[in-house]
Amino acid sequence: MKSEDVLRLIREKNIEMVDFHIVDLPGTWHHVTLPISEIDEETFSHGVPFDGSSLRGFRSIEESDMLMVPDPTTAVVDPFFEVPTLSIIADITDPQHVDYQRDPRRVARNAEAYLKQSGIADASYWGPELEFFLFDSARFVNRGHEAMYALDSGEGYWNSGRENNLGHTMRVKEGYFPTPPIDASHHIRSTMVKTLQKVGIRVEMHHHEVASGGQGEIDLRFATLTQQADTVMMYKYVLRNVAHSFGKTVTFMPKPVFGDNGNGMHIHQSLWKDGKPLFHAEDGYAHISPMALSYIAGILSHAPALLAFTNPSTNSYRRLVPGYEAPVNIVFSKGNRSAAIRIPVNERPTASRIEFRTPDATSNPYLAFAATLMAGLDGVRRNLDPVKMGFGPLDKNIYALRPEELNEIESVPGSFAESLDALEKDHEFLLQGDVFSEDLIRTWIDYKRANEVDVVNLRPHPMEFELYFNA
Repeated sequence: MKSEDVLRLIREKNIEMVDFHIVDLPGTWHHVTLPISEIDEETFSHGVPFDGSSLRGFRSIEESDMLMVPDPTTAVVDPFFEVPTLSIIADITDPQHVDYQRDPRRVARNAEAYLKQSGIADASYWGPELEFFLFDSARFVNRGHEAMYALDSGEGYWNSGRENNLGHTMRVKEGYFPTPPIDASHHIRSTMVKTLQKVGIRVEMHHHEVASGGQGEIDLRFATLTQQADTVMMYKYVLRNVAHSFGKTVTFMPKPVFGDNGNGMHIHQSLWKDGKPLFHAEDGYAHISPMALSYIAGILSHAPALLAFTNPSTNSYRRLVPGYEAPVNIVFSKGNRSAAIRIPVNERPTASRIEFRTPDATSNPYLAFAATLMAGLDGVRRNLDPVKMGFGPLDKNIYALRPEELNEIESVPGSFAESLDALEKDHEFLLQGDVFSEDLIRTWIDYKRANEVDVVNLRPHPMEFELYFNA
């Protein structure tokens, strides 16, 4: 779709407002709305000005003038506004129309360009699985003298003893594929799917997930890197707004409920060239090619640093603990969900792919996908061998291994602070082809340390009162 196609769509759909979306560095969408009287061909070439100093991780006050330049290929009719509104995702430039190096969408597009320039492949395909909780309420308070949070879901195991309960609450870790009335959120997920389809997003299935308390998953059809990152942003927007229309709330927080499974974002990915899949081999382990093995080795060898982008929150590491289907071990395996990288079992060349199971949806998808691609390509470029590097394959239930066996397996960092330290030491692979910049990486590390890691570490934890108040 070109700018003239967008203008024609505005006329055909009787659009009255145009909404431009941009993403800040941590990965949150922001928007500004223009009446159609202010939209013409020049809007798409000149862009719309905004204050870059008011968005997280962007510019300081003395250099705040920036432009959002709409990408006409992303135009869709917004399904939520009463006034007919067209939604368009925009790229970010400075006033001279120079691409802004901290724009996450620019990083994603640069990664795709680098892939083609490398000659290794000309396309990469991405299929994230975003898990989420659907709660009836979510309350939280953080002040100098008090802190609390309280979540509730009608289907939560903690409500089994409430008055007038009908007995359809879900036991801990037994929420995978139940039928209604135990699966009380089926109709809401179906509405989410229908809304996603309205905005052009292809959905493969939806289902309840393992955790009690309303955990669900809606699976997306694979797409190219930047396109899929755009889709993830729209996916979150749609799910939150549909939930809100039902008087409920959605969170992608990795570990909102203690003692039950958390939310991951497993990322399926593959490389293609000239329309042919590059990860398939008839006689290879799990039918994957030597290139796929090197790609795996790149991801696993850079995993501690990579997690600073794929698991970029202090809460991410509440999920990354043994025993809750969270893949904390830096190994690969076929069909093994306890490994950081799983190779889905299949024999079709076009379905050959790997699944990186460690990431979660607190990540900025543009940066997470781009960083993962760069780690994998580094492995291919250096012809790394994951077997010789001790990354597997490990075709066992890792959680059932003896302690002496587990000691031989490297684990992911135990905290976000450790991942940021690893990124500080290991990020040369991200700088190849100027995909990421030193400025962006430095800004990311500094912002996350000051605004998230330190903020959490400096506050008393409610559990500490139970442990130490009478010490």
